[in-house]
Amino acid sequence: MHYNIAVIQGDGIGSEIVDQAQKVLGVIGEKFNHRFQFTHVLMGGCAVDETGTPLPQETVDACLKSDSVLLGAVGGPKWDSLPGASRPETGLLGLRSALGLYANIRPAPLFEPLRNACPLRGDIAAKGFDIVIVRELTGGIYFGERGRRGTVNGIEAFDTECYNEMEIRRIAKVAFELAMVRRKKLVSIDKANVLESSRLWREVVQRAAEDYPQVEVCDMLVDNAAMQLVREPSQFDVILAGNMFGDILSDEAAMITGSIGLLASASLGDGKRGMY
Repeated sequence: MHYNIAVIQGDGIGSEIVDQAQKVLGVIGEKFNHRFQFTHVLMGGCAVDETGTPLPQETVDACLKSDSVLLGAVGGPKWDSLPGASRPETGLLGLRSALGLYANIRPAPLFEPLRNACPLRGDIAAKGFDIVIVRELTGGIYFGERGRRGTVNGIEAFDTECYNEMEIRRIAKVAFELAMVRRKKLVSIDKANVLESSRLWREVVQRAAEDYPQVEVCDMLVDNAAMQLVREPSQFDVILAGNMFGDILSDEAAMITGSIGLLASASLGDGKRGMY
């Protein structure tokens, strides 16, 4: 089979990681008689340096024409002083939106060779864990209304957390379907004791759970989840979270595996194309 893959090496170590990933794909191609055609495009800080924007339209067009997107990493201290709309990370948000990639699947297993690198206490690590975090990618505070305005107390900045029923329902379906082929346990993360968006999140997830009676479901406040991940990670199977909470918890879950740098992730939508 022949696959067209858009390659975004990104910034810093991203280029090194993608070079090795392409070598792995080369071996896969030889073994299983696949052919991979790579098209290198710019996104992130390198795109800012070369084109003045973190996500050139040519990159979006190439990714839309591809079968898949291979992504390294974007951003770095060099670009930290840029205004928000010009920072490398905004290119990543824009590409997820353009490709309709609303579901981030991030596995966090504790591999036996890395057990001694796990920062948790020995008796906790000894139990092992195999977690998958399903993070909503195109809604929430990262995509809500934002800005600055003058007040009697000086400049005030704001970012708005918004979720609608459709966005919650479709990401919940992804998480429940994944739980069905794993250990049939799902924990949904929110802050429903404070946030109205989290209350709607909890309501919609609980309704979605009715279609999956085989899955054991519970709701957990995000601050408790952060604590439970280091207290007893083995209790988790699939974790479902919104954009902001999922961003933070997935990094925490990855770090307790012993090396955040060795874990991959997939960003998926309703089509066949994904970003990996």
